[in-house]
Amino acid sequence: MVNGIIQRFERRDIIVDLGRTEAILPYIEQIPKEAYRRGDRVRAILLEVNKTGRGPQLILSRAHPTFVIRLFEMEVPEIYEGLLEIKGAVREAGRRTKIAVLSNDSKIDAVGTCVGMKGSRVQSIVRELEGEKIDIIRWTEDIREFIINALSPAKIRIINQIDEGTMEVVVDDDQLSLAIGKKGQNVRLAAKLTKVRIDIKSDSKLKEDKDLKKRKQLADSISVLPGVGEKTALDMINEGYTSIEGIAEATVEELSNVPGIGKTKAKGIIEKSQAILAEAEKETEE
Repeated sequence: MVNGIIQRFERRDIIVDLGRTEAILPYIEQIPKEAYRRGDRVRAILLEVNKTGRGPQLILSRAHPTFVIRLFEMEVPEIYEGLLEIKGAVREAGRRTKIAVLSNDSKIDAVGTCVGMKGSRVQSIVRELEGEKIDIIRWTEDIREFIINALSPAKIRIINQIDEGTMEVVVDDDQLSLAIGKKGQNVRLAAKLTKVRIDIKSDSKLKEDKDLKKRKQLADSISVLPGVGEKTALDMINEGYTSIEGIAEATVEELSNVPGIGKTKAKGIIEKSQAILAEAEKETEE
């Protein structure tokens, strides 16, 4: 962390006087919408040092996640003392930061300590960041619990592992927008923090997907019948014909009520269904 005084502007970049040398605060490393004026004091992290023909060029940043980490290290003595540990931070500068913390002392609450009495510690950092929202997350080795923490303040109902790098998260319908966040910000930052792809679904969407999957499985089972494609199979399911047995017991008049199935086609479908059942019964007896 360095402190300096804004000396001048070069296009949208800022030249900062650090005392013995100058540094550049590039436009992309500034906090969006933050107002800077000549003579203002500014804090930033030393992001990198580039070698140039005129000597080293110092690059500063206020937008990098490490800047927030350094602010917490300065504001929370327990971090400096090793009682608390910052396990990771992700950020969309000027909008929102998520920072994961771990307590190395069972008597110390990591989140509460970082927040401070009546929010004093975190509010000091928020003021430095011009009102940027900060979510302090309790870090844990349990990836499911970590995801739940990272998606706060949304309440999570179910977490299912899809594959090694993807988790399906189910929330109540009224929690969906909160879990996703404005323009997807909450889930996007949570995914970066946990290093897991998070697929969020509402409870009603999950039920809808399960129903659709079941309908497709049923459709596949009756698509073996002559003239029964996927669309016709789904139309038959909508009319209550969900199995070969049910179709075999139908009358021509009943089955011909399904859209796209005339009496001739209905007769052929029923006869084929009956033949399939008869063959299955014969194989069972043998």
